[in-house]
Formats: sequence, structure tokens, C-alpha cells
Amino acid sequence: MAAAYKPGPRNLITDVAGLKVGNAQDAVLKSGSTVLTADKPFTASVHVMGGAPGTRETDLLAADRTVTQVDALVLSGGSGFGLDAGSGVADALRQQGRGYAIGDIHVPIVPGAIIFDLINGGDKSWTENPYRALGRTALENASADFAIGTAGAGTGALCAMQKGGLGSASMILPGGITVGALVVANPLGSVTTPGDRHFWAAPFEIDGEFGGIGPDTSQGLVAPQASRKEKAMMLHAEERANTTIAIVATNAPMTKTQCHRLAVTAHDGIARAVVPAHTPHDGDLVFGVAMGNGEGVDRFVMRDVGAAAAICLSRAICRGVYAATPAESDIIPTYAELI
Repeated sequence: MAAAYKPGPRNLITDVAGLKVGNAQDAVLKSGSTVLTADKPFTASVHVMGGAPGTRETDLLAADRTVTQVDALVLSGGSGFGLDAGSGVADALRQQGRGYAIGDIHVPIVPGAIIFDLINGGDKSWTENPYRALGRTALENASADFAIGTAGAGTGALCAMQKGGLGSASMILPGGITVGALVVANPLGSVTTPGDRHFWAAPFEIDGEFGGIGPDTSQGLVAPQASRKEKAMMLHAEERANTTIAIVATNAPMTKTQCHRLAVTAHDGIARAVVPAHTPHDGDLVFGVAMGNGEGVDRFVMRDVGAAAAICLSRAICRGVYAATPAESDIIPTYAELI
């Protein structure tokens, strides 16, 4: 697939025409928020495979629910506090006249998901929840170009062995369909094989986008690694301080039901990039997004777009970790520092 399918010009989810992403972060807090939006509502659904999710308005995205389109999706740090980032986004969208129309009232539809980053070396002594303002600022910053790595909702993310981050990747299929992924990598599991050098998802790398080191040729990599993250946080896995949250998107005009299937299929991308994945202590979640009129696509397009979405998500996870940068009071090193 890598030989025939190439990344879009930005290698970001915003290669899907019409989408914009904005980041806001606080270096002292070591946390932030990321917003995906567009100039008009877009079709969306969601699928959760982790055992400890933190979400906002995701019930609306079930295939049998009335609302079919949303105004924005929010990924945020802050655990339960970070859900308030969606309120800041909704406030700003309402001022713009955006939202689901009920009479002369417009209610912005802003589902979201959060990661736990409350014990990562940042100053969490605030007395007023900062995430509402971070969400609003992230929306204001939304554009086709955005930073990955230690940015937005990935600012305080941690993987098992090194800092996590905000990642994105895209792919253009024959015929012009574009697929993209946006992810905050903060998993219980490791994104690298023992020794920290090789990414589990190395076979899916395109054009050296996360270092070009290639796959680990070792065999028998079945024993769990001792997590630097857990040791640094002085916690156990039961504390549920982990999650990988993502959005996959396409310009193919999928229905809401097809967006759900897209999200289901894309979870394979997490499992290929993170070991272990989808544990009881992760909140692994993927939103599926489609631009266009929502008329639907045939099963062959569905197959190809789903496969590409999973690959984009694996690549996005690795790109986010690869791009992470060190900061004062970090509790574990970055990938670059380890190699």
C-alpha cells in the first residue's frame, strides 16, 4: 500500500478538504486542547474500545440517534476537567451562529474525549478550570496547518516508555479519495519495541516520516515491558491514567453508519502501533468523520477507506511520539532523547 498510496501535501488530517485543526496549550500546566472543525457541519460517529473512556456528547453519535452532523470535535488533556474544553468551543461557535437549529435557537454539537495527564510534572494547582479557555483558544487557532508532537492535547501526553504527543497523517487513494488521522497518544502500552529504538508500526512508515529506522527484526517480543511512565508517576495500571483518542476522516461522502464502521476499523491502527492496546485501563476511542453530502459509498470504497484509516492512525501515533520535544520538569524522556 505504501508504494501506491502517498501522503497528502501536508501529511495531516487537514489534507481532507474543508477540515481545520487548532491547538492551545499551557507549558506550565503541561496540558492543552485540540479542536477539529470545518466551516459547515460534518458527519461523524464514534467507537470506544478502551475500558476507561472520558467523553462528552458521544451518545449523540450512535447510528440510531437523530443528530447526524457535528460542528466540532474536541480532544483534550485534563481528564474529567478537560471535558470543559468542549464548553469553550460551544460558547465560541454559538457566538458565530453555528449549531443545531431548534426554532430560533442554535445549539452547537461538540462531542469530545479526554486523556489523563494530571500527573506529568506540570503545575496543576489552578483554582479555576483552565480548559474552557483552552478549548476556545484552540478553536480560534483552527487552520489547515498545525503543530504535532508536544502541542495541543498532546502537550502532556505520556506513553509507557517515552513522551507521547499529538500526531497526524494522511493518505491519498487512487481516484482522489483522501483519508487522514489525528491522535493524542497517551497509552498504557508502548509504541516502541524493547530497546526504545524501533516503532511497532514501522512497517507502515512512508518516506521516513518518523525516523526511517525500520522494523525490529527480533522475534519473541511477547513479554510486557516495565513502564517508565508508571514508575515515574508512582502509580499502577489500575489507576486508569492512560488513553489513546483519535479522529479519522475522509472526503468520501459516508453515511453516519459508515462513519461508525470507519471508526471501528481504524482501531486496528491503535493495535498495530501500541502494545498492549485497548486495555481495561485505557480509554481508547476513535471518531469517524466524513465530509460531503452523506449519501454513502459502496462496500469497495468502504473497504479501502477503512484500511487506509487504520494505517494513517498507526502512522499518526508514531509521528506524534517522534515529534515530541523535551520540556522543563518532564518525568520521562522523549523518543529523540532515548535514541
